[in-house]
Amino acid sequence: MADAQIQSEDDREASKQVGALKQLWPFMRPYKLMIALATIALVTTAGLSLILPLAVRRVIDNFNEESAALLQQYFLAALGVAGLLAVGTALRYYLVTRLGERVVADIRKGVFTRMIGMSPSFFEKLKTGEVLSRITTDTTLILSVIGSSVSVALRNVLILVGGIALMLWTSIKMSLLVLWPIPVIIFPIIFLGRRVRRLSKENQDWIATSSGDASEQLLSAQTVQAFTHEDLSRLKFDDVTEKSFVAARRRIATRAVLTAIVIFVAFSGVVGFLWMGANDVRSGVITIGELVQFMIYTIMVAGSVAALTEIWSELQRAAGATERLVELLGAEDDVSDPTQPVKVPSALSGEITFDDVTFSYPSRPSVSALDGVSLHIQPGETVALVGPSGAGKTTIIQLVQRFYDPQSGVIKLDGIDLKDMERQAFRKHIALVPQDPVIFADTARENIRFGRPEASNAEVETAAKAAAAHDFLTALPEGYDSHVGERGVMLSGGQKQRIAIARAILRDAPILLLDEATSALDAESENAVQKAVDQLAQNRTTLIVAHRLATVKKADRIVVFEGGQIVAQGTHDSLVSEGGLYARLAKLQFTAGLAAE
Repeated sequence: MADAQIQSEDDREASKQVGALKQLWPFMRPYKLMIALATIALVTTAGLSLILPLAVRRVIDNFNEESAALLQQYFLAALGVAGLLAVGTALRYYLVTRLGERVVADIRKGVFTRMIGMSPSFFEKLKTGEVLSRITTDTTLILSVIGSSVSVALRNVLILVGGIALMLWTSIKMSLLVLWPIPVIIFPIIFLGRRVRRLSKENQDWIATSSGDASEQLLSAQTVQAFTHEDLSRLKFDDVTEKSFVAARRRIATRAVLTAIVIFVAFSGVVGFLWMGANDVRSGVITIGELVQFMIYTIMVAGSVAALTEIWSELQRAAGATERLVELLGAEDDVSDPTQPVKVPSALSGEITFDDVTFSYPSRPSVSALDGVSLHIQPGETVALVGPSGAGKTTIIQLVQRFYDPQSGVIKLDGIDLKDMERQAFRKHIALVPQDPVIFADTARENIRFGRPEASNAEVETAAKAAAAHDFLTALPEGYDSHVGERGVMLSGGQKQRIAIARAILRDAPILLLDEATSALDAESENAVQKAVDQLAQNRTTLIVAHRLATVKKADRIVVFEGGQIVAQGTHDSLVSEGGLYARLAKLQFTAGLAAE
């Protein structure tokens, strides 16, 4: 991966700083008006909070005032301030929370949009579960910060500064006694805060690992159960989860120690000030109202310091989450569209050319999946790719769709280099039936319609009939509208394959790619589907990957692969007469078939 590749765990630890939160600004910029209104509400409520103690002082100092009307005015003024504070706080909460939800929704959409277009090589290096963890867990942390922590932090900063100023205005002597603990508190905040940040990072990484492992195990639950690996899977998941818990426990313990230090030191100052204030009231230096006013400001300042301590840790965790998400948003793909793409012809003929193509998968760079392959496929030609497993057949299918780029050589579609076109633009002209069909957790109808979303119900059913899927679909409890479960768990392998074939038929593309398309079918269904495939392949460029040679005997040309190279090509009869690998494979399969009969 390029410069913006996903950072390693150590890199993430070293770069986690609260300043990383500024990377959220591009997502917040479109909502400047909402931010401005929230800021106004925040400043207003903070100011009103600082005014309230002044009103309380007036009420207390004039409690014995002979004029009841004046005392009533003070009470009404205090009530008015409280009312404005309530309205302002509610408005701030609404604006800030809405802003947080909106920004996080945009981030989630942005990350998903980026990830859904990444090439397979990207997911060879990063588990899907890890990506999902970042989209869910990490965005939840960011939501907490934007929707709450930042505004609370700013409000507490204003109260802290304003409160200290008003404390000094009320009594410098008592202020100095109360404020001396602040420098003492700052040191443990900085020292222990770093440890909290490191432990938070460790906790989040273990959660991500746990999520990735759980996703992989659950998606393969049947295989796990078939090999009786349930206990091993549980032990592995328990181990990762416990490591996450241990990191969380250490983080919680550190924060608890930090909280204890802050509270003890802060309230030591408060007790000292109360003792001095009580003596000053007795001696007439200050009034009771001034003492109460000062005490309220002291509580507000102490509360602000405690809140900021708590929020600082949350900001650190959110900063790490932000970096993890920004990594995904900024990650570069090994396969990318050109800045100035060549326009794909609207009437694509389907000519495919491989010119001296050499390719190795990113996960196996030392092994050549294709080694100097040159292949020219005429428009409308049906070409079968055969050979042993790992010979390079499916790799041809992958490269035609440009899921990967070859290390050398050129792949062209209608004479245009695939690298010069937008991937979506030319993939619209390709229909695929993979060896392991992907079935979504939706209805059977929508799974077929996935091939062409705008297709009508009648077109969907016509495609299903052509794929020999209509009979079993109408037999389902709700027919075509029956839900087939996650990954098509309610369908057999053959039924999944026929839905995938119906999907490709519905797409009606000039290029058809069949990767072991009939491998999961019984003999009767295979015969019906083979007829549909033969009809579908007419006037289309068709690439067929098959191990069962009986399904490719009618191909216009058969290309034989071995060790990533083309070792022979021709018709079925010519290849059999030549001898070689194809003839040996044909003899083995057809002889075995006759013996079975």
